[in-house]
Amino acid sequence: MRKALRWLLALTVLIGTLSTAGAATAAQPAAGGTTDIKDQLLSIPGMSLIEEKPYTGYRFFVLNYTQPVDHRHPSKGTFQQRITVLHKDVSRPTVFYTGGYNVSTTPSRREPTQIVDGNQVSMEYRYFTPSRPAPADWSKLDIWQAASDQHRIFKALKKIYAKNWISTGGSKGGMTATYYERFYPKDMDGVVAYVAPNDVVNNEDSAYDRFFTKVGTKECRDRLNAVQREALVRREPLEQKYAAYAAENGYTFTTVGSLDKAYEAVVLDYVWGFWQYSLLSDCADIPADAKNATDDAIWTSVDTISGFSFYTDQGLEPYTPYYYQAGTQLGAPTIHFPYIEKKYIRYGYQPPRNFVPRSIPMKFQPSAMRDVDSWVKHNARHMLFVYGQNDPWGAERFAVGKGAKDAYVFTAPGLNHGANVAGLAADQKALATARILAWAGVPAATAAQAKPLATFDRKLDVRDVEREPALRP
Repeated sequence: MRKALRWLLALTVLIGTLSTAGAATAAQPAAGGTTDIKDQLLSIPGMSLIEEKPYTGYRFFVLNYTQPVDHRHPSKGTFQQRITVLHKDVSRPTVFYTGGYNVSTTPSRREPTQIVDGNQVSMEYRYFTPSRPAPADWSKLDIWQAASDQHRIFKALKKIYAKNWISTGGSKGGMTATYYERFYPKDMDGVVAYVAPNDVVNNEDSAYDRFFTKVGTKECRDRLNAVQREALVRREPLEQKYAAYAAENGYTFTTVGSLDKAYEAVVLDYVWGFWQYSLLSDCADIPADAKNATDDAIWTSVDTISGFSFYTDQGLEPYTPYYYQAGTQLGAPTIHFPYIEKKYIRYGYQPPRNFVPRSIPMKFQPSAMRDVDSWVKHNARHMLFVYGQNDPWGAERFAVGKGAKDAYVFTAPGLNHGANVAGLAADQKALATARILAWAGVPAATAAQAKPLATFDRKLDVRDVEREPALRP
C-alpha cells in the first residue's frame, strides 16, 4: 500500500446547517419535530461540536466524541475521536462509514447511503491525527480497539437514529467494517465491504504473483514491466534527479533509511499502483518503448503512478498508523519481479517495519487475520463483499462458506480499487441493491425493481478511488 497503495484517506462526511428555505427534501429537525438534531447530538455524553456545514437537503456536523484509549480499561485515559454526521431524517436508515484512515470534513455520501437514502455517520480511525491519544500508546492500536470505538459510537447514536444500520467502507475501510462485524455481530443489520484485502497468511503471497501474470492484456503488462525495469536500470541518473527534487522540497529519508531505499520502493510500486488506480484503457498513457524513452519520460510515468514524495519522511508520517497495523496484525503483500534481473533489485518489497519510526515497537500477531477469516467463512450474515476484477488487492480476498447466511462475494468486471455495486454485472447489481435495501429495512418490491432511492448528486456521490499505501512485508 503505497502511493499506488497510498491511502488517500477515505472521504467522508461533513455537512451542515440547512438554511435554504423550500429545499426539495429538507432535512427534518428531529424526532417528533421538537428538539433540534444538533441539540440531540450534543446531548450525548462526550459529544462536542467542531463545526456545522451547510448542504441542501441535509444537516452536516463535524464532531468530537470522547473515547477510552483502552476499552478494556476505560479509566486509563481518553482521547477525542472525530466523527461526522450527515443527517437526513431520523426516520431513515443510517449508514456507518469509515475509510480506515482520516475522516473527511467535506460532505460526501457513500454508495449504500445513496442506495437507502439515509443518514451517514463517518468515523476517523483511531491514531490518525487528530484522533490520536497524547502520548500515544501504540499497543492500543489494534482491530478490536477500533471495533470497540465503532460499537460505542453506534450505541450512543442508536438512541437518536433508531432505524436499521448498515456499516460500510472501502479498502482498509472495508476491512474495518468486516472486523467490526466479527467482534460486534449484533450491532449492524448489514455490511457492505468494498475491495477489502484479506491477508490470512502473511508470508504466503503467491496469489499476487499469479494475479500479475494474467491481469489486463499482455501488451499492457509488457509496457508496465518494461518501464519499471528501465527505472531500475537507470537508477543512477534518476536518483540524481530524485536528490535534487528532495532538496528542492525539503524532503528527508530518516524513516526508510536512505534515498536509495525510497527510490526502489517507489519504483516497485509502479505496476501494482497502475492496476490499483487505473483502467486497461489507461495503458495508452504508458511509454510504449521504455528502452528508448527519455529519462524524463520514465521519471514522469513512475511519479504519476507511484509518487516520488511518498517514501520521504513527510510522505510516510500521515500513514504511520496504517503501517503499524500492517506490521502487527493486517499483514502486507510481497510480490516478485521475474522480468527484472536480480542485480537491479537491492531491497525488494520492504516490510512495514521500514516505514514506521524505530521508536515505535512492533510485533506481528499471525492469529489476528486467521481468526477474522475463519469467522467470516462460518458466520457471515447479511454481508456483501465487492471486488474489482483488475484490482491487485482482490487477489487475496474474503470468502463466505457454508455457515454463512445471506452473504455474497461479487466481482465488478474490468474495475480497479474503485469497484462498487453500480459496476457489477446487471444480475448481481440488482441482487446486491435489493439486499442492501432489505437489510436497511426498506425493501424493494422485487430484486429486479431494486435501485438507489436517492437521486445521484454530483457533489455528494462522486468519490476518489479508495486508496491504500502498498505494503510490503
